[in-house]
Amino acid sequence: MSLPLKKNYPVMEARPAAQLPSGPQWQYEPKWDGFRCLAFRDGEHVDLMSKSAKPLTRYFPELVHALAELKAQQFVLDGEIVIPFQGSLSFDRLLMRIHPAARRIAKLSELTPCIFIAFDLLVDDKGGAVFELALGDRRRRLERFFQKYVTSKPMATNRTLRLSHVTDDFAEAREWFHKGVELDGVMAKRRDLPYQAGSRQGMEKIKRQRTADCVVGGFRYLEKQPVVGSLLLGLYDDEGLLDHVGFTSSIPVKERPALTRKLKALIRPPGFTGKSPGSPSRWSTKRSAEWQPLEPTLVVEVQFDHFTGGRFRHGTKLLRWRPEKSPKDCTTRQVEGENQSALDLL
Repeated sequence: MSLPLKKNYPVMEARPAAQLPSGPQWQYEPKWDGFRCLAFRDGEHVDLMSKSAKPLTRYFPELVHALAELKAQQFVLDGEIVIPFQGSLSFDRLLMRIHPAARRIAKLSELTPCIFIAFDLLVDDKGGAVFELALGDRRRRLERFFQKYVTSKPMATNRTLRLSHVTDDFAEAREWFHKGVELDGVMAKRRDLPYQAGSRQGMEKIKRQRTADCVVGGFRYLEKQPVVGSLLLGLYDDEGLLDHVGFTSSIPVKERPALTRKLKALIRPPGFTGKSPGSPSRWSTKRSAEWQPLEPTLVVEVQFDHFTGGRFRHGTKLLRWRPEKSPKDCTTRQVEGENQSALDLL
């Protein structure tokens, strides 16, 4: 057997957009917060390939097993790998799968099994290339594929393989922005176009942006320069301890000298009384542990995209200083709403 697609086939990309497009040519899907994956089945062989055409097969043995169990002998699915945990989706536990030890991966696959959320069909169950068909047609074929091979099969397969929700209702798509942190936003796709491999035409991603008021519990200097490089952000937990939750480095260059003088006058340990920067991890370096603790008096409002595992996953954008805001009001309750589950969309 041989598939009409190579394993390094480039996935369809999305163009960032500020707002949802509207019109009869668009359909909307949730933007899942996981690993993009092309799943190849060719006879007895199953391969999982990442967005950058790197193999993911060894990291998700339970997904390989579920795909190999299907009676369809040839197909290619486009989708997202996610891991449910305690009623939500956990990106941190997804990252834990990228581990060099096969024994560790096998254990995690049992403790926190993944889900593959399919949203496109590129090669059908007869080995035929359908990526040149319009999305509307591909979606109908994908639904028939799931009805024939997945949803009518044993529960174990149903738990691993899911069909992503889709709608042409603009109002429903807007409501998805309130589903929580594991929903990365909304995808808008042109239903009249074929699969745009390696292109950003025909698909837009609209990400939800959130804001939070944070205490500046410390700062780091720019490398090789005696001016502030980044502010270390903190939020108070339910016990009144200030936890380090992330950083922001979007400080205008012209403001850095004056801000550095202001911060140096506030240097006072411990800075953070709960979780602190530079905690041991596989990514820690000597440089990452070098920071100056501050008296917790300054408050900034930042914009962020994800809050998972007790921290902002990416760097945040500094919006403004909040001198009128009490530091004690900067609590983790601001981001508790980010943990609402979006699993009901599966």
